[in-house]
Amino acid sequence: MRDIKTEIIDTEKQISDLVDWLIFRYASPVLIKPTMYIDLEGVNLCREGSLSILTLLIDTGIPSMRVCLIDVHLLGSQAFNATGMKGKTLKDILQDENIPKVFFDVRNDSDALYAHFGVALQGVEDIQLMESAARTTTSSRKYLNGLARCIEQSGLDSHDLTSWKLAKEKGGRLFKAEFGGSYKVFEQRPICNDIISYCVGDVQHLPNLWSKFRSGTMRWQVLVSIETKRRIEASHKPEYQPHGPGRTLAPWSEDQNKTLDNEWNYVPPPPISLDRNFHWNYFYDCENERNYSDNSD
Repeated sequence: MRDIKTEIIDTEKQISDLVDWLIFRYASPVLIKPTMYIDLEGVNLCREGSLSILTLLIDTGIPSMRVCLIDVHLLGSQAFNATGMKGKTLKDILQDENIPKVFFDVRNDSDALYAHFGVALQGVEDIQLMESAARTTTSSRKYLNGLARCIEQSGLDSHDLTSWKLAKEKGGRLFKAEFGGSYKVFEQRPICNDIISYCVGDVQHLPNLWSKFRSGTMRWQVLVSIETKRRIEASHKPEYQPHGPGRTLAPWSEDQNKTLDNEWNYVPPPPISLDRNFHWNYFYDCENERNYSDNSD
């Protein structure tokens, strides 16, 4: 497992420095892989609740990854509006279509960002939809998978998988009601180590999942992009239900499923192979026909 360096971002100066670094990173030619992998935590995370922590994993391809826990509960709107040296903000970056951001199930994250801070996400790649579209049949695509299922099926080393599950379980006990916990734990400061580990666990395997599922054709990528944008647009509408029915169903239409079926099950026709006898028989037939035509004249 790659090393992870974790830091808490809870001052405007740290936000400004982070923004400057991200702007510099994306000033270079188009990158092959995304750098930003994001997850949000809060009390009833959606328009009806609050946003407490924005977890940002930065992956530049080097052996160690950087995870920033941005303290939105403490910073409030300054987490998104504090400017860097070039006048850019984190909000600008999140709304820039040319800067890719990777989420797993962006719906309620998008809802919370838009409702509380006016951030309209663009440039998003949703791994939940990527994984769904990577399945080879319509029937297998009916239901969406959660993050845990995707990680369990990713081929992760058993030791690393056990460590990941343990960190998620320890953090989950602090906010799940059945264990006497409360989501208010995301607003307690300083952020406790188990919550830090829990937040890291939500993003640390996203780069590998992105690489695993980002293998489709251009047509596949377009379908995933279209549905990701629809998710974000739907989360901005007044009638959006953060916990509504049908959220576990995949969004693919009948036509989209047919396209995906064809993408994954297309078998190219075998190359035409003419045996030698066919070739020479065809040649002699053509010669005889030409000689007959010449004699007729």
